[in-house]
Amino acid sequence: MTTRVLLVDDHAIFTDGLRVRLNAEDDLEVVGETRDGRDAVRDVADTKANVVFMDISMPGMNGIEATREIAAQRPGVKVICLSMHSERQFVQAALEAGASGYLLKDCAPAEAIRAIRAVIAGQVYLSPAVAGTVVEAMKNGGSGADASAFTVLTDRERSVLQLIAEGNSTRAIAERLHLSIKTIGTHREHIMHKLDIHSVAGLTKYAIREGLTTTGA
Repeated sequence: MTTRVLLVDDHAIFTDGLRVRLNAEDDLEVVGETRDGRDAVRDVADTKANVVFMDISMPGMNGIEATREIAAQRPGVKVICLSMHSERQFVQAALEAGASGYLLKDCAPAEAIRAIRAVIAGQVYLSPAVAGTVVEAMKNGGSGADASAFTVLTDRERSVLQLIAEGNSTRAIAERLHLSIKTIGTHREHIMHKLDIHSVAGLTKYAIREGLTTTGA
């Protein structure tokens, strides 16, 4: 049976190379590509994908939030998160969102193929460097996780923070998330209070550092 793969990444060079390599396998087929997490949620249904390669840092909706929505709407779909970040908080956030795998973006194409076969078989696949951080956390009893956007902020607050960092106005964010301007203002106040950051420039730097987005205002 052919495994249908959706690629979600805003770097065309990366997806072009991965698409060619995956399509060379008899039992794999890339059925779609998109560069935005929100579009990915829609495209999973349209393409009937079995596996999604999901970049964590994307504009509009980041990969963690998109993974969470896909896991809720289509629990049979396997999501493999892709990231330059190997730190434990990113891996934990991805797995808690419903991902079945986590790969570093400098992995070889052969590893991406191994990851697909593993998650289709019902296993969880982690890049070796990532697996080491998870094992170390387990040895320490899972304690001592660093505070991050994924542990300090709610799902909604992370979405608002990302859109602020990407230069959207309060009105634009309200329209995008189908919320009132007052509600967005309240979320913004809560974010600044929790993070003790009180400027848009500071929030933007934080969002980029935490992998919520790659571009700011």
